[in-house]
Amino acid sequence: MTFSQLPLLVLVGFSLTTLLTLMSGCEKSLTPEDRPVAVADEQPQQEQTALLEQTDSKSSPAAQEETGLEVVTLGSGCFWCTEAVFRELKGVKSAVSGYSGGKVPNPTYKAVCNGTTGHAEVIQVTFDPKVIPFTDILKAFWETHDPTTLNRQGADVGTQYRSAIFYHNEKQKAEATAYKKQLDASGQFKNPIVTEITAFDKFYPAEDYHQDYFKLNPGNQYCQYVIRPKLEKFRSKFADKLKKDESTEK
Repeated sequence: MTFSQLPLLVLVGFSLTTLLTLMSGCEKSLTPEDRPVAVADEQPQQEQTALLEQTDSKSSPAAQEETGLEVVTLGSGCFWCTEAVFRELKGVKSAVSGYSGGKVPNPTYKAVCNGTTGHAEVIQVTFDPKVIPFTDILKAFWETHDPTTLNRQGADVGTQYRSAIFYHNEKQKAEATAYKKQLDASGQFKNPIVTEITAFDKFYPAEDYHQDYFKLNPGNQYCQYVIRPKLEKFRSKFADKLKKDESTEK
């Protein structure tokens, strides 16, 4: 894509990083500073606490046993992109953007982006294994990001963008480890997979404006030029795995 192909109005407000990303023709994410944020990074404590309690209640072992659902926590770069992808899979009941793998309680987006909390941007996926087996979750995870770049996805650089699977039970650990070994042996990726496979500890939902970001901000420049191309590629490759109403969404 060249400058002449972009309308003048689209160019206004873009950072140099954004323009370089578009011109490169690849699906790179932007740095945190370049991402458009409509509201402050700080979320009211009571709102974040309520969302955390709601998420924890749905992902507890008792809740999973009662409903027959499973939960896994995945990090593969910008959670806006990852959430948009996984929400479209049949059998996925919810995908919540948030933070995991760190040491600081109740992290904010700003703190995570500074790389000081140890957290990764993740989504917590609740799914029905009778509809979508965990191996299909792993397939979608590994085929929708580059798992060979350490602490980096495209233009997003930092430990918060690391490739990670935070497993919730030993079965998930075994399947993820075996799948990773199989992928490395297959030669599908030119370089070794560096995905972290770690026991889940704590999940903190991201601020409210991060949730369902692509669907709620379809005209946003980041959504149009970064998320949408990635989503269209995903829809083409996983057409038989998509919810019907989501796969036809424009």
